[in-house]
Amino acid sequence: MIRFLTAILFLIGSASVSMAQDFYRIKPGDTLQVEVLEDPGLNRSVLVLPDGSISFPLAGTVKVGGRSVDTVASTLSKEMASNFAVSPTVLVSVAALAPKSSSRAAAQPNLMNVYILGEVNNPGRKEILPDTTLIQFLAEAGGLSRFAAEKRIQLRRVDPAGGDETVYRFNYRTMGGSDSISGTTVLAPGDVIVVPERRLFE
Repeated sequence: MIRFLTAILFLIGSASVSMAQDFYRIKPGDTLQVEVLEDPGLNRSVLVLPDGSISFPLAGTVKVGGRSVDTVASTLSKEMASNFAVSPTVLVSVAALAPKSSSRAAAQPNLMNVYILGEVNNPGRKEILPDTTLIQFLAEAGGLSRFAAEKRIQLRRVDPAGGDETVYRFNYRTMGGSDSISGTTVLAPGDVIVVPERRLFE
């Protein structure tokens, strides 16, 4: 009898979580867990950027802000369909909610927010110390995944005064060079690091 009641309570709890996610609208700063049943190698956590978008292999950039997890799953399936014999089964859930700006930030005023997305092992928003370099930050993100385009990493920085965005290219293999910023480049608040997916034969 106790086991039966425990099972019933578990099912009710699972249903409640599922319903809550159905009604929840995704916000910038949330972390989504995306699973593709036909290709588990694509499974990963993705950060919702300040503009409400995510980047996902085979789908590119997808707007998710203000949408439900089911709608996002359907969109990702359609965007990736051309890479599969049939439309893939995509499951999306909210792995972590956007952190609230609270007393923690006030207690640690020296920390700054920097974002990283794409082919790294630990994407998301990171609170880092001033003077953190690009290569240190990549280490903070758990390093590059096996799908990473190591020669085409981007540092995207917005000018606080004019709002203009500048995109800097970084070659992880050479740690710099004529067409790449250095791995010792110091990051600034609000920087976004994008690690694209490696192309075929790249």
